Amino acid sequence: MTFPTSHKTVFVMDHSLTTSSGVKLEMDSFSKSRSSSGSNSQPLVQPMNLIPLLPVTKSLWTCAVEAITEYCRIVWDIFPGTRLIRFIAVDKTTHKLSSWNLEDQSLTNLMNAFMMLGPAKNVGVGKLDLLKGLRAAIEALTEPSAIQHEKRTSLTENATKVLNKGRIILVTKVDCEEEVKTLKEKFHDTLLHLNKIAASTDNLMAINHCDLVLLNLWPEGPGCPIPRRSWPDVSTIMSCELTNIQGGTALAPKLCNLVLKHYDLASTTVTGIPMKEEQNASSSANYDVELFHPAAAHAAILKGIPAETAHLKTYREGTDYETVTLKWCTPRSNASIELQHCSSAYRITSVDVNSRPSSCLTNFLLNGRWVMLEMPRKSGSKVISHMLACHGGDIYIHTMYTSRSILEDPPSISEGCGGRVTDYRIPDFGELIKANRLAPYPDSALESDDNTTPLEKSREQLSRHTKYWPITLSTTSLFTLGSQIEPLTTLMLKETLTEAEVIECKQVILCLMSMEARGDPLPSPMAGQRGKGMKREDQYRVVWTELEQYLQLHLHSADHEKVLECFMECHNKVETPEYKGDDKVDIDQALKELDDYNYMTEREKADFNLSSGTKHTPAELPIPDSKRRRTAPPPLAPMGRSSGVSLLTLWENKVASEQSRRCLEFQGRLKAEDNVTKLYVSLQKDKDKDEGSRKKTT
Repeated sequence: MTFPTSHKTVFVMDHSLTTSSGVKLEMDSFSKSRSSSGSNSQPLVQPMNLIPLLPVTKSLWTCAVEAITEYCRIVWDIFPGTRLIRFIAVDKTTHKLSSWNLEDQSLTNLMNAFMMLGPAKNVGVGKLDLLKGLRAAIEALTEPSAIQHEKRTSLTENATKVLNKGRIILVTKVDCEEEVKTLKEKFHDTLLHLNKIAASTDNLMAINHCDLVLLNLWPEGPGCPIPRRSWPDVSTIMSCELTNIQGGTALAPKLCNLVLKHYDLASTTVTGIPMKEEQNASSSANYDVELFHPAAAHAAILKGIPAETAHLKTYREGTDYETVTLKWCTPRSNASIELQHCSSAYRITSVDVNSRPSSCLTNFLLNGRWVMLEMPRKSGSKVISHMLACHGGDIYIHTMYTSRSILEDPPSISEGCGGRVTDYRIPDFGELIKANRLAPYPDSALESDDNTTPLEKSREQLSRHTKYWPITLSTTSLFTLGSQIEPLTTLMLKETLTEAEVIECKQVILCLMSMEARGDPLPSPMAGQRGKGMKREDQYRVVWTELEQYLQLHLHSADHEKVLECFMECHNKVETPEYKGDDKVDIDQALKELDDYNYMTEREKADFNLSSGTKHTPAELPIPDSKRRRTAPPPLAPMGRSSGVSLLTLWENKVASEQSRRCLEFQGRLKAEDNVTKLYVSLQKDKDKDEGSRKKTT
């Protein structure tokens, strides 16, 4: 088990930092006049009696103690009991102010330890004294914490894999780079020496890695002559960093920046908090409160393209770290009733814990209320990204899911460029996944005739299944037919087909043609949307076009081509084979014939039966009078029956009959001789008869 470097931290503080930081303390003046012994007498305070006080400034030690105390408060608020901090003060002797026990990990014990230590001593602390303090810090890191001792003494296989890492922060004043170099080298030698001692004992743990941080405190005024530097690879077990910090008002913000870096924290500023004015309760104003928490709380909103999330980060005045600004939303009080869809929760702490806005926000949340935080966006509707709520006396920031939850029902409204969620073929996609799942393959079955591995076969199958696969229902008409198109769409995906499967695919095509002949409507993919849909003829035309494309993309074998040939023959896209006397009609023709025989008269049936043994052309085939009088198309023949006439012949007869009814030819033109037609033939015949009778009488 690996403990992070931040698990154990040791502060080594130079107790001789008596140099003035330049920060002045404001103190009230007092008067020489005293009140009289009488109870009713009032003291007379004259301006002339005020005694001015000399200005008092804070020392570097006082500023360092205040800033480090705030550093510890932030750590212990966010990581109670899991991040440990010890303190060692150095003057002419080494003072160990705390231990790794959980009782010492509190501000009360820390302030009591500093009080017992007393103010800074004006004694010269040399390099040897600082090295003694650093040696004591290394010895403290070799002591296991309670959780480390529990893990390394457990009877498990990971007991010997517990790693020991830590950080040592030296707070002092360095005058030149030579001192920094000497401290770094001596510290590394001491670390190696103490690691050998710890490895030879059972009560101590060798240090796997130590991070040395040198905080060079410098009084206000001219800048520090030593530049900031870092040595990340002094050795495999040590890294070093030098940071120059100007004592005074700039010390606390610098340590806030260090605590963010050392413990992987981030800053969030809650803006727009409505709060009543302290002076005037009838009016209110908006305030901002800055919070610290683990940086993982921002991972969801900062992922993606940095340019699109750059507007979320800003720099607060007087700080050199970034903060994410989130807007306050209307709070609610039923947090214990409603369950929010959160991905994670992290403890928080206020940066300025003593300010009135921070105190009001903390009390507001501790009373059981919770607040939603809105992520600012350049355009579009608002997005609730985080929530503040209290659990067990601790305040947490919850990361909300900004995308759609799997627990929600798909909405019926449009959502961006992806279209309606209900438009996607989600059930079909699930079947596609099931059909292409991978499974372990036995070694005995790896050998095949074509030397094809199971992985290659799976890729070929996935390629067949995805050659034509519309994502949404609005882009396809074929796959909206459901059971009416099955099992054709499933069987055509197979590598080979049997004769029975070929017949099933042909039956699907013929059933669709039967539906078109009867005028049955098709399910429209645009159902539920506004606007006028397609006509029935257009629907079938789109289905036939898409079906032809689908069949042409799945010509995996000769049997697949038979299905395509059946489709092409039914739509007159290839030459129909000539009908031969008593030869058996092909099954696709037999299933698609018109039952014309049922609409003939008895005489017509007899004539048709006598002529059924001869070959007919479309012009010679008899057309029953009963059929000529019908306007509706005749019903289809039962599946499997054959009347001996092909579909093409019946269709041409039907067209010829319709044309004969619509376009009647002039009888005189049909009987014309040399394009000359005699008019009034009957009158001419009567005239000829009269002349003949006259000749007979004479």
